[in-house]
Amino acid sequence: MAEALALNALALLAAVLALWVLSVALGKVSFVDSVWGLAMAGLALLSWWQADARDLSATILMAMVLAWGVRLGVHLLRRFLRNGEDKRYTKMLPSPDDRGAFALTALWKVWLLQAALIMLVSSPAQVGILAASGAGAIGPLAWMGMALYCTGIFFEWVGDWQLARFKADPANQGKVMNTGLWRYTRHPNYFGDACAWWGIFAVALSIDFGAVIWTLPGPLFLTFTLVKWSGAAMTEDAMRDKYGEDFARYTRRTSAFIPLPPAAA
Repeated sequence: MAEALALNALALLAAVLALWVLSVALGKVSFVDSVWGLAMAGLALLSWWQADARDLSATILMAMVLAWGVRLGVHLLRRFLRNGEDKRYTKMLPSPDDRGAFALTALWKVWLLQAALIMLVSSPAQVGILAASGAGAIGPLAWMGMALYCTGIFFEWVGDWQLARFKADPANQGKVMNTGLWRYTRHPNYFGDACAWWGIFAVALSIDFGAVIWTLPGPLFLTFTLVKWSGAAMTEDAMRDKYGEDFARYTRRTSAFIPLPPAAA
């Protein structure tokens, strides 16, 4: 397993370095967001290809990550192509006109950091797939994980779809999205993301508890970053500045993360 994980890491590093060179040429790095999901999907597929026993459980686990990662990657790539560079990165990095400073800062602060976090967060799937024994039995823990994953996929996919439709309507310009799933949680997409990866972790755990339990920091870190770091917290800081009192009213009425019935206005 160690050799397979090392090959995964080398493949990811090679891809990241190539994309870093592209980002320097473009003077933009926002497409790194799409790499998050696509790289995890690629690592799951590479792990499955290297696995000694590509049994049913390993194949299901690979398919779960593949479906999640490709959908998210394509969604975020389309957003980058439509909107261009994200303001988060323009604030974080030197001007692209200073090519040397931009390149070095983007390398360590964006691309290499992203690669390390991708390996960490996707570690349950990689280890679970590689640890497959060939038994192929689907036990209760795996069924629970798949149910949680499907719940997460529903919230993430439907939440993104509803938000895209809301933003596409000119009548909603300057308004806060507060309908559909967004009526019950301020971040259905991030909530869904967390559920999907806890579901993946549960399925991987059902394959080899002893090996996969060491990957627990992966879903823990993902949940932390979705709630407190680059997910909900950063998004809400920007929305407070943009929407003011409208967003304040929305936060008083709507659950921050876990879907709940809205409070009285």
